[in-house]
Amino acid sequence: EPLLKINLVLSIHHVPFLPAFLCKVTTEEEFAVLEGGSLTIPCHYEPQYASYVKYWCRGRTRDFCTSLARTDDHHLVDPAEKKVSIFDDPVQQVFTVTMKDLKEGESGWHMCGVEIGGVWEADDTAFTNVKVIHGMSAVNPRMSGAEGSAVTIECLYRSEKKWCRSGDWRSCLSTGSDGSYEDSSVAIRDDRTGAFTVTFKKLQLKDTAWYWCSAGQQKTAVHLLVTPQPTTVPPVSGQSFPDLPPAKPITRETWSSHSPMLASVVVCSSVIFLAVVAILAIKFWRLHKSDRVPRDVEEMRAKFSGCSREAGDFQNAAVLFLNKDSQDVHVY
Repeated sequence: EPLLKINLVLSIHHVPFLPAFLCKVTTEEEFAVLEGGSLTIPCHYEPQYASYVKYWCRGRTRDFCTSLARTDDHHLVDPAEKKVSIFDDPVQQVFTVTMKDLKEGESGWHMCGVEIGGVWEADDTAFTNVKVIHGMSAVNPRMSGAEGSAVTIECLYRSEKKWCRSGDWRSCLSTGSDGSYEDSSVAIRDDRTGAFTVTFKKLQLKDTAWYWCSAGQQKTAVHLLVTPQPTTVPPVSGQSFPDLPPAKPITRETWSSHSPMLASVVVCSSVIFLAVVAILAIKFWRLHKSDRVPRDVEEMRAKFSGCSREAGDFQNAAVLFLNKDSQDVHVY
């Protein structure tokens, strides 16, 4: 039973015609490009594969697929000089492969792959058939424009025309019998000389994606990048603020309007200062008066101590104050 499961996995892995819902990596089944031209192929993958290694190889099976480009190839080579280059965009969950200067002998089956790395788990892949013929190409496979502006994509063809968003064939817009299509956002024009143009009238950020020019069974990919509209800040000098009152200059008149209030503050401060001084003066005067009584008593003690107790009996002595001012003491 385990052997049967292994054989079943290998068999499914080697079949290039599996339905899209069985694969986690998807791309178109067929691409056509003019000989000598370039071809860009988008390969969509699931969000869980954002950090995985992606690769592009040539062959009908994984075991016999010749590697042409890998995202982990870090050789210092300018991608513009490579014949086959690969670029991964984890934000849009798509990696793109660009093949340049294609020759008719390079036609055949190719494969988009996500390297899982497990021993018992096969890589997730998607096969596509590349046809290098005379028929269908885009003049410029990569376009860009600012948000809100217009951009025109020119596709060369030899059959019926369609314009589709990659990964959603329900979005396809087809030209009518007169070779044109137009709505509020997109216009398609056919000049009947081998080219038709697709014009986005007013670009939006959500228009950034991969698209298809389709003519019959032949398709070519075009990437459109919409950049944010640059913001401009108007000069401050030109702005007016009607809600704000004009500033009043500091003049002698405006200063004098505050003079009454300033005078009242000065008067109140002076009164408080004088009251504090008066209170302090009274306290110092009372303190000085209380100190004189002990001083007079000490002087009286000194005079009494100068007299001997033998000179007489102080019990019958009399103290006589001659006058109030001098306060001299005489003992009789």
